[in-house]
Amino acid sequence: MQLEIRPDPAEVGRARRWTRARLAVSGIAAEDPLAETLVLLVSELVTNAVVHTGAPAVLRLSLPCEAVAPVRLEVADASSRAPVPRCPDDDATGGRGLALVDGLADRWGWSTDGTGKRIWCELDRCAPPRAPGAAAALAARGGRTARDDGRPREAAGCEEAARRQPYDKPVFGGPAYEAVQTATRLAP
Repeated sequence: MQLEIRPDPAEVGRARRWTRARLAVSGIAAEDPLAETLVLLVSELVTNAVVHTGAPAVLRLSLPCEAVAPVRLEVADASSRAPVPRCPDDDATGGRGLALVDGLADRWGWSTDGTGKRIWCELDRCAPPRAPGAAAALAARGGRTARDDGRPREAAGCEEAARRQPYDKPVFGGPAYEAVQTATRLAP
């Protein structure tokens, strides 16, 4: 299943609604932790595509019928620039999207796709889902996520990312980011 995404901040809310509808048709209730986590991941990845590329993107959702097969989410966009985890200050209002993806998804990555790229993540259905609230709280504390042994770790590549140029311009902040924030607060 796929959804064409326009370079418009309102598309983030539309992508969430589309995802909820696809999950419901597949028998996954909106209050199911898997659904809540997927909708949050859709929000983060679509927001990144809209804010950083200013070009159309494609959201793909793979919901295999087998209960043990992972659910896969992909966002393909026109930018060839690699996603770069950020190290936001505690007071920053953005820059934690990839930390959330890292904290919530069982696996994630990216690859080139023609002249652009595809960012993907997977959730295992048989594993206990991670709580979106817990990952958001960890990301709010500077992008730290939990290791398997429970000790905190910094988001992957944080120091190196700070030395490199940002993922794509415009960076978090500014009119495009504020419009996404407004649209996501207004749209369920």
